[in-house]
Amino acid sequence: MKLKVTSLENKETGDIDLADEVFALPVVRRDILARVINWQLAKRRAGTHKTKGVSEISGTTKKPWAQKGTGRARAGSLRSPQFRGGATIFGPVVRDHGFGLQKKVRQLGLKTALTAKQKEGKLVVLDKASLKEAKTGALAKQFAALGWNSVLIIDGPDLDQNFARAARNLPGIDVLPQQGANVYDIMRRDTLVVTRDAVQHLEARLK
Repeated sequence: MKLKVTSLENKETGDIDLADEVFALPVVRRDILARVINWQLAKRRAGTHKTKGVSEISGTTKKPWAQKGTGRARAGSLRSPQFRGGATIFGPVVRDHGFGLQKKVRQLGLKTALTAKQKEGKLVVLDKASLKEAKTGALAKQFAALGWNSVLIIDGPDLDQNFARAARNLPGIDVLPQQGANVYDIMRRDTLVVTRDAVQHLEARLK
């Protein structure tokens, strides 16, 4: 599949052949996208929520009143959950929310996300993502001319530091090296921009 290559100056600089097995799958599997995104977001959760059990509550261990003869319900500890300041039963504990997902499913998810952007006409191939000076204002004008306001830009293994610094303060713009390409970041932005270098590395990684 051929796609035109654009420069930051909004000029065509040729075309590129994209591998169909990476950028043009026959079907966009929405279920695979959902599985991979849920896996990514579950891994991000801190899991630091915690409540105290009976053994962790500070307080006396004395029985509050006699077992029989008072007419009250029997009670063995003031640290029990029915008393103010008592424990929480079956409350949340510190844990890892992550779960396993097969490597083949993760790879299929990434190829599906790339395919989805290509089929929507929201995949752009950029000649190179580099600047002579790290000027945010100048880069913002170039993005405005290209019509980019919600973009993920994927470059090769090594980002151009001037470009990365200039794009860092622009809202709605993300810049990642090819090894950081992931389904969630691709789908959360409207447009996906990949450089020539990124295309080569992604195809080598996913073929």
